[in-house]
Amino acid sequence: MNFTTPIFIFVYFPIIISIYFIVDFLEKRRTFSSVFIKFRVKDLTLIALSMLFYMWACFDDVLKLIIYILGVWSAGCWISNNRNRYIQVYEQTEEENRLCRKISLSVFLLAFAILMILFCFIHFKYMPLWAEIWNFLFRDNLAKETVMAPLGISFITFSAISYLADIYRGDAPSGTFIDCALYLSFFPKVISGPIVLWKEFSAKFDDRIITLERFVSGLNRIMIGFAKKLILADQFGSCISNVTAGETDIITGWGMAFLYMLEIYYDFSGYSDIAIGLARLLGFEFQENFDFPYRSSSISEFWRRWHISLGKWFREYVYFPLGGSRRGERKAIRNVAVVFALTGIWHGAGWNYILWGGINGAMVILERVVRNKKFYQKQPRILKWFVTMGITFFCWQFFRFPDFEELWDWLKLMFGRLQVDTVYWSWKYYFDKEILTLAIIGAVGSFALGGENIREWYRRFSNCKMGFILQEAVLFVVFVLAILFMINSTYSPFIYFQY
Repeated sequence: MNFTTPIFIFVYFPIIISIYFIVDFLEKRRTFSSVFIKFRVKDLTLIALSMLFYMWACFDDVLKLIIYILGVWSAGCWISNNRNRYIQVYEQTEEENRLCRKISLSVFLLAFAILMILFCFIHFKYMPLWAEIWNFLFRDNLAKETVMAPLGISFITFSAISYLADIYRGDAPSGTFIDCALYLSFFPKVISGPIVLWKEFSAKFDDRIITLERFVSGLNRIMIGFAKKLILADQFGSCISNVTAGETDIITGWGMAFLYMLEIYYDFSGYSDIAIGLARLLGFEFQENFDFPYRSSSISEFWRRWHISLGKWFREYVYFPLGGSRRGERKAIRNVAVVFALTGIWHGAGWNYILWGGINGAMVILERVVRNKKFYQKQPRILKWFVTMGITFFCWQFFRFPDFEELWDWLKLMFGRLQVDTVYWSWKYYFDKEILTLAIIGAVGSFALGGENIREWYRRFSNCKMGFILQEAVLFVVFVLAILFMINSTYSPFIYFQY
């Protein structure tokens, strides 16, 4: 089920909010409180609603998800039990404990469980790519069969690894089966994140106070997310989908590439806003996933602002375990290269994603090498921003065109090297007043609104009574407009649903 569909907003959303608030209300009443808390009724309700959401999206995958959760929870319990028993036996020096943990059974269980999780992930997402690599290396003719991946397998995999790793490190307990099931199936994040670490999610079980302020804030984030997705991203995507490289002009080529840059930002950040807002309505506070990445003046800064939860996951479970930057600059560069190679591979089973990850990784490494050089520090921020946005602009085209031949044709069109016999539709046809207006709004919204002065002014404005009322009125009007766009347009899933 997609968040931006009539059945979700008019049927599922009011039902789940009503049911959850009724359960929360009854839990606070003295008559039902002890029973509801003892049997975790509120958490069981959330799990049931999450399973219903997942089943509606893909009925056949629900049983697989339940079995998957049971397997991950069992592995977490084994790791926790062995780790605790080991620490009780070896209450000696920290060095001895560290050595003991390395050779304990819990290490084997962790490694085995993660390998099984990665096997499922690779089996469902990367069999065609591995078959292609195998055929290339060994001149074989292995069939490139595509296996239908369970919905949200990439984000579920990240959550499962976080669950096991945090237990092994002692950052969080394994919890009950209900805890694990709620963490892995929680419907606002199960399909496309944000990626919430287990140690952070488990800490929120006892901090789920639903207040009027949190409720209003959650609704506001949902309305903003709908506007981003339906008014901006979907309109840009609809315009882009009608264009063919061999039938248009250079201006259209550059314009559509720019629209895609805006589309992918508003599509994914819109989804994140809706997910964060839904979680907030249910008492969970998730971290921000985007922080105006198009204001970045370096690729390194871009990745601190874009898909923040993904970067945090890779730092926690790949970069730091490899040694981070503690073992010298060379190994730090190697670790960065590994992280971006995995980032590219995670996004999809295609060479375009691997190349995209490689380019971003190479730029981050280059920036790391020159960041302390005087010539680099002397460069004006505007120049650094322009170069960063240029690199980002062209890298996004690898997402847009999985096929290298299509990508090459579009690049040739942009640089006037593609022979176009007849221009059937020029830029004047595609860039009408509506698209131009939305593009300007999108460009300003992705950059100017992220300025500190603008943010501070907005905080002050929204905190006063008149400002708050005006804010809510504007958001409601924009939300209604987004709903009208949704009803009058064709279905368009979120771009990151495929990752």
